[in-house]
Amino acid sequence: MAKKVVATLKKTEPGKGYAKVIKAVKSEKSGAYTFKEVIVPLDQVQETLSK
Repeated sequence: MAKKVVATLKKTEPGKGYAKVIKAVKSEKSGAYTFKEVIVPLDQVQETLSK
């Protein structure tokens, strides 16, 4: 049997203080949209969205 790998963001507060930001980005070549997913601390969400 294979071992299950579990990723954690923080040992003391699992999942608290972080947000998953999903942005739709339009491709220059085809015009289709792709989605970029990033996990960032809550205080950097607005900075990530403004990029």
